[in-house]
This record gives sequence, C-alpha cells and structure tokens, in this order.
Amino acid sequence: MSRLFIAAPGEVELDPDPIRPDWVIEGDPQVHSKCVARSADGASSVMAWASTAGRFVWCYKVDEMLHIISGEVFVTDDHGAVRRLGPGDMAFFRAGARSIWHVPHAVRKVAMCRHAMPRPFGLLLRIWNNLIDQITGFSNVEGKLLDTRRERPGEQSRLASA
Repeated sequence: MSRLFIAAPGEVELDPDPIRPDWVIEGDPQVHSKCVARSADGASSVMAWASTAGRFVWCYKVDEMLHIISGEVFVTDDHGAVRRLGPGDMAFFRAGARSIWHVPHAVRKVAMCRHAMPRPFGLLLRIWNNLIDQITGFSNVEGKLLDTRRERPGEQSRLASA
C-alpha cells in the first residue's frame, strides 16, 4: 500500500451520515461524509464532510482540524462567541469541545481527525519516533538532508555538482 494518498475532497462522493436528532436545534440539516484516508495506526483520519442548511450542536470526540472548501458556517463556542468560517478558513477543535453550527445554506469541509492521547503518552511517542529516526537515519538521504527542491529542465543537479 502506498504511503501517499491524494484526493480532491471537494469532489469526493459522500455517504449519508445523519446528525443525532437530539443535536438538531433548527431546520432539517442533511449531513454526508466519507473517510478518505486513515493512518496506519488508526489514530488519525481525513474526512470529507458536508451539511445542508440548519442549526445543530456538534460534540467533538476527537481532535479535529478542519478546512472549509465551500459554503459557510457560523460557529458558536461554549463562551457564546460566534465566528464565521468560509472557503479557505480553518479551525481546530479539541476532543471534548462542543459548539453550535449554524449553516445558512450549505457547507463542505475536509477534516483531519485524531484520537487524543494523554500528554505523557504523546511525549513518549515523540521520544520513540526520534530514537527510531536516529537509529535508521530515516530523514537522511546518503548522510545529507533530503533536498525537496525540484530540478528544472536544463539545470544541473545541485547534488551532482556538490
């Protein structure tokens, strides 16, 4: 299986994913979603998600970073502050957060969802990953940092001339 996945979340065909009826405040919002990618350990996923007009409560069981692709939503946080999110905007909701979403017409987003872990476990995971990197040299290529710049046609490679 490839370690790289590319998708156009604005064009992904979504499946019905109804909101819990007790979360709906106003209207009849119809939600659709699809998981488009998942990490090898299952702790993270990328979701494409859309909703029609309505007002509803949303409770976050996982950390979620979202990016609005189209439409708009007015999000009310637990302090009563209202923020508008439109195309190109992003937001981050920690696991356990609750908000009220008011979707005037329709909204579509892509979301990176991650199961939260206690801080000490996160620290141990980062230490582990750094140790593995040092042992395997994963982030080095032939002892040099990976050069991510692309060669232009007719231009001599920087690595070849070094």
